Amino acid sequence: MSRRLRDQKEWEVRASTLARNTHNLIRGIVENLQVEPNPNKQLIALSVGDPTTFGNLNPPEQVLDSIRESVQWHTSRGYAPVVGHYEARKAVAEYTAHQGNVSPDDVILCSGCSHAIELAITVLADSGQNVLVPSPAFMIYQTVAEGLGIKMKFYKLLPERQWEADLDDLESQIDDDTAALVVINPSNPCGSVYTKEHLNNILDIAARYHVPIIADEIYEHFVFSGSEFTAMSALSQDVPVLTCGGLTKRFLVPGWRMGWLIIHDRHNILGKEIRKGLNNVASKILGPCTLVQRALPSILKNTPQSFFDEVVLFIENQAKLAYSELRKAPGLKPVMPQGAMYMMIEIKMSMFPRFKNELQFVEQLVAEQSVFCLPGQCFCYPNFMRIVLTVPEDIMREACHRIIVFCQENVIVAPRERLVDYNSSDIPLSIDKEVICDNTIPRVLAQTEKL
Repeated sequence: MSRRLRDQKEWEVRASTLARNTHNLIRGIVENLQVEPNPNKQLIALSVGDPTTFGNLNPPEQVLDSIRESVQWHTSRGYAPVVGHYEARKAVAEYTAHQGNVSPDDVILCSGCSHAIELAITVLADSGQNVLVPSPAFMIYQTVAEGLGIKMKFYKLLPERQWEADLDDLESQIDDDTAALVVINPSNPCGSVYTKEHLNNILDIAARYHVPIIADEIYEHFVFSGSEFTAMSALSQDVPVLTCGGLTKRFLVPGWRMGWLIIHDRHNILGKEIRKGLNNVASKILGPCTLVQRALPSILKNTPQSFFDEVVLFIENQAKLAYSELRKAPGLKPVMPQGAMYMMIEIKMSMFPRFKNELQFVEQLVAEQSVFCLPGQCFCYPNFMRIVLTVPEDIMREACHRIIVFCQENVIVAPRERLVDYNSSDIPLSIDKEVICDNTIPRVLAQTEKL
């Protein structure tokens, strides 16, 4: 090209189709909220699904010691095989023996559970196909799929039945282009834990239509008293299951980005092509952090059960507290979770005619009471909001009191019973301002992709 033509040509650098079509639903919704907190109240963010945010939940010394030791090894500084070091995969296989017969060759180490989800979707589905996802659901699935031309189809969960899947609706969504069925158990955002019977009912549908399952079990074992976690793969007789898990939640180290994908395929239905495809896609990042990989056998073996028990007990007590308090809020109907770290709360919008939808409800809750909850539309489930249960007890109490006051002041039809007055001035609380999020929104927005 001559210099003259080069000078005349205008610059035009465009983003790829993949980039243009990739969206983070939660971040998109939150960034468009008019969320200006009350300047007279510290902002309490019940929105961020990072258990480390408030500093009250920390991994045990055994986990930290494993990393300290790994730092000293020269083998923790170099590249690893794209599917992960054998010793680390062997440790994961032993740790997940409850899922079924797992060998190190069935394990692929990933950069967090979200990377495992991306591997599963991109290997099982092509452009023009669809993946069935629960509603409400953690929307990383849509973020991964949309840019690749893969469609999301949503099957309903039933709040009146502890968020069990609507089996008739699930079955009706399946068509010739359905490449996979996602089951999130225990659930983000619902906190549900499915019984063996319900899991078997889902498996029966998948078997009839020959649809493989992506089992999102990042919250495995994270269940409250009275519930029991069962791995989907442990029940499956012939449906191939790709299980996604990791250290993130149970070990309280989301920033270490250590996840895994486990292939359960008793009858070799997936064949060599899917395994090879998973290896091919995994090679795009040349494996997750080697430092954590080298520490993984020690972390999985030496973390005491008492640590897990204490964390789950704390979250369960927080759930009971929030459920008990928020039931007093006119116009709200919390759904008591059975596990994980979240609670979904129905907003009876007819009792709040001032607000067009739950987005406006959440906006005004921030403006008046400086409590930030995630609106249900972030999970494709309007007229609900989600709160996290990992905050310290005094902050949870304060947040609940503020929410109750907000509902009392905005509800159009008060219940017959006298409402308890929860004005903050009547409830002396000593809250460490260091563990409450700053009285600004940017930090919350910056973390929304982690939810």
